[in-house]
Amino acid sequence: MKRTAPPRTPSIQSLGRGLSILEAVAESGEPVPLKDLTALLGIDRSSVFRLATTLKRHRFLAMAPGRTDYVLGPSVWRLSRRCGQNLLTTLCREELRRLSARTGETAHLAVREGTFALFIDHCSPSARVVTVLGQTGELVPLHCSAHGKALIAGMPAAELRVLFGTTRLAARTSRTIVTIAGLAKACTTTARLGVATDEGEDVDELRCVAAPIRDQDGVIVASIGISAPVTRFPPSRRVRASQQVAEAAQAVTRTLQR
Repeated sequence: MKRTAPPRTPSIQSLGRGLSILEAVAESGEPVPLKDLTALLGIDRSSVFRLATTLKRHRFLAMAPGRTDYVLGPSVWRLSRRCGQNLLTTLCREELRRLSARTGETAHLAVREGTFALFIDHCSPSARVVTVLGQTGELVPLHCSAHGKALIAGMPAAELRVLFGTTRLAARTSRTIVTIAGLAKACTTTARLGVATDEGEDVDELRCVAAPIRDQDGVIVASIGISAPVTRFPPSRRVRASQQVAEAAQAVTRTLQR
């Protein structure tokens, strides 16, 4: 008996047209006027205007400054960023587990969020009685954390002033870097060595090492590293730990650059 194909579920025409508008605006290197969208969809101008207005109301489209043409809105960038973070956590998850297992310490993955490092994933060793708490979702200042310094590795003083302003950086402990000049020097060192350290600069009792993860263009998109109580992380351990963290960052970078 001949098997018949299941009936095809009809699509929602207005949704399809709205997605076509988003694709057209995304692919254009310039703001897109309404007349171009009308020509693309081949329907009346008022219908295209209503579709574009709905997308604008939900912030998927926006008006270019001083113009009535359309550009992508903040909702698109928000979804894009979340998609990027989800991709990072997926690609980094196994390497995060491996780093935690190799070092016996809590490993974290972070991205830059303004002047903070945002922890988006972590992995803690099951065998440790005392571990650094999983900090997924926590924000730590860039200027006094290993992850933060890894995320701005190589950033010159001029860019740091734009990012942080001219006010003195907040001291979290007696070892916190509080000047742009000092932070710029740390960024240069991080770029040269490939790893950043936190010697109790954010929390007195913690020592951390992190390394930057780069995309296909060499841009830093994330950082991976470990944290441990200073009693378990003496200076003599720093060289080996730095090597392990750098190797983890390089492994993820290679995956992103394929």
